[in-house]
Parts: sequence; C-alpha cells; structure tokens
Amino acid sequence: MTETTAAILNSIDDIEADVWDRCANAAGVYNPFVQHKFLRALERSGSVGESTGWKPFHLQVSSGGTTIGVVPMYLKSHSQGEYVFDYAWADAWQRAGGHYYPKLQISVPFTPASGPRLLCDQHNLEHQKLLVHACQQVAQQTQVSSLHMTFMTEAQWRLAGDQGLLQRMDQQFHWHNGGYDHFDDFLQELASKKRKNLKRERREALSNEIEIEWATAEELTEEHWDAFYQFYLDTGQRKWGSPYLTRAFFSQVHATMPEDILLIMAKREGRYIAGALNFIGADTLFGRNWGCLEDHRFLHFEVCYYQAIDFAIARGLRRVEAGAQGSHKVARGYLPNATYSAHWIADPGFRDAVARFVDEERDYVSQDMAYIDEHSPFNAATNIHDLRNDSNS
Repeated sequence: MTETTAAILNSIDDIEADVWDRCANAAGVYNPFVQHKFLRALERSGSVGESTGWKPFHLQVSSGGTTIGVVPMYLKSHSQGEYVFDYAWADAWQRAGGHYYPKLQISVPFTPASGPRLLCDQHNLEHQKLLVHACQQVAQQTQVSSLHMTFMTEAQWRLAGDQGLLQRMDQQFHWHNGGYDHFDDFLQELASKKRKNLKRERREALSNEIEIEWATAEELTEEHWDAFYQFYLDTGQRKWGSPYLTRAFFSQVHATMPEDILLIMAKREGRYIAGALNFIGADTLFGRNWGCLEDHRFLHFEVCYYQAIDFAIARGLRRVEAGAQGSHKVARGYLPNATYSAHWIADPGFRDAVARFVDEERDYVSQDMAYIDEHSPFNAATNIHDLRNDSNS
C-alpha cells in the first residue's frame, strides 16, 4: 500500500517552486495569487510572517514520495487582512472563556479573490478530500480553536461541506464580459438612464486634464511603484491604521511576475495622482488596491472600474473582480456574485452556535443577491443570469 505523508512548511521556500506550481495549476486555470512567486513575495518582503501575525504553516501532502497536493495555510494570532469577518465569533468565544487565537487560515493573505485553496488535481476528488482531512488533523494536533478556508471555489466549498465543514457565503460585485468588442457595446445593454450616467462619469472623471496610463510587463518601472506606494499608504492608513504590504512586496512582484500585473495610473500636470493595482489571471482581471493623492469626482470609478472593463475587453478576459464589498459597483455594471468559505470549529457547542449563524447568513445573502439582480442597471432585453453564468462557466 502506498504511504501517504503530510508535512508542515514554515516557509514557502521549503518547497521547490515547480512542485508547488504543478499543484497550483493542476486545475488548468491560471490564478496569480496561488503561485509560488506571489506567496514568496509576501514572505520575502516581510508582509507575511510570524511578526505580522501570519506565520506560514503551509501543508504538503505526498504519496509514494510524490507531492499530490499543497495548501496555503497560516497560523494566525488575529483576524486582520482576511475579508471574511469572524471578529464576532472571536469575541463570543473569548467572553465564554475560550481562546480563539491562534487559529489556522487557508487563504491568500490580504487578497479577497476567489480561487482554489486545495491545490491538487481538481478532477481527483479523493486527493481533495485527503487534503481537507489532513488540514483537520493539523488543526486538531496544534489544538487551535478553528480552521478557516476563505475565498474558495464553489466546487471546493461543496466538497468541504460534504466533509463536515460549516459553509459560509457572502457576495462581491463582478463585471462580466458579454463578448463585447468595445465599451460602447457594454453600454448598449444598460438602461438608458444608467448608460447616460456612466458616460457622464467617465467624461467628468478626466475633465481636469487628467490622463490615464496602463503599465504592464516590461512597461512597469520602479517609478510607478514609488508613486503607487504613496497611494497605497494613504488608503491603508485611512482604512486599517497601518498598511499590510511593505514597499518591498511591490518590487518583488515586479521582478518575478510583471506579466501578471496591470497598473492603471492617473496623471495630472506631469505627476501621478492616483492608481489601481490589478493582477491578470487566465480569464479574469483582479482589482486589488487603489489610492490617490488628489480627490477628483468619479476618478475612483474611472480608474478602478471603467478602465478595468476597457482592459478586459481589449484582452478578451471574461470577468473583472473588483475586490471586496462596494454595492456602489452595481450602478457601474457590476453584478453580485457569491463568495464561499468553509470553517471547522473544535468545540462542539461553539460549532453549533456558528452553524446556526452561517445557515441564516446564507439565506440573507441569497435574498440580497436576488434583490440586487432585480434592480440591476441592465435593460430588460439583457438576461443578466445568462451573462453571469456564461462568464463564470
């Protein structure tokens, strides 16, 4: 009988890049965030590590001496930078006399973008189940309060649920490419009033002699990153108090994966004043970070949403995922899409309480998504369900 073993990796450098990436890309759809080089940039830059509350605890499972799957996992001492909020769970458990931290987090740090979390052959259900079981064993052996898989694919979410994990849902707002050749083709599918509003917003956003630049691959320079990091610091200090990513992180991804990056920069009077960082997947543009040094009406929408749509159309990408939260995106043609997470809770009584909560939460999210669909900006002739399903299939 072939022996199966599991190992914990306290650094992404403890596994060869080609071994990790073979597992990460086994699904056949390239996702930049689960690549070895992205996770390595987080660690090597000091953005992720024990000192930041994200201790690498990656899982490697082998059979017969061959790696069959890996999992990006972290031992965490807080709940920051996750975007699936469990602060209320932590507070309730600690008020009951328990210790919520440390916990295990299976995710890509600071990245609310959906993708595979059980990195193995996506057609091999037994290997995926084996990874879930191994993660649960690690959680039990380390005596953590809980294990959380966040922003996973729907298929892996269902599999985790079948393995006894609690299933949680939320929503994000994504733009779906209906096979458009130009932005105007997309506009034609909106209701007349919404179409006029979008045209006005794009016109006003650039009214103060603002120019837009796209930079990707060899076009990227350290000058871009110096400017963008100032935008990022401004946003981070206002949102989180202290930014998650170090300046070194941006140089790291520039050096190792520039072809996966799109910077959309706004310039006025020869000076960069705003920008948005995006990552390019096989069929999706992932919007990640935005910031600015000057406030101009509608510039945020232009740089983060409309320019992203322009790029997706030009590249033939199927979707734009514009990050966490933001119901204001709906009026800009972005539709609600479910996001998925699965959770293992050690204490049976606490687990039952969380189970009741996530059951009710799923119903609420489903109802809210249906309501938003009914009030979407698209005209009556556009079938938004087909648009979304075709893009996501």
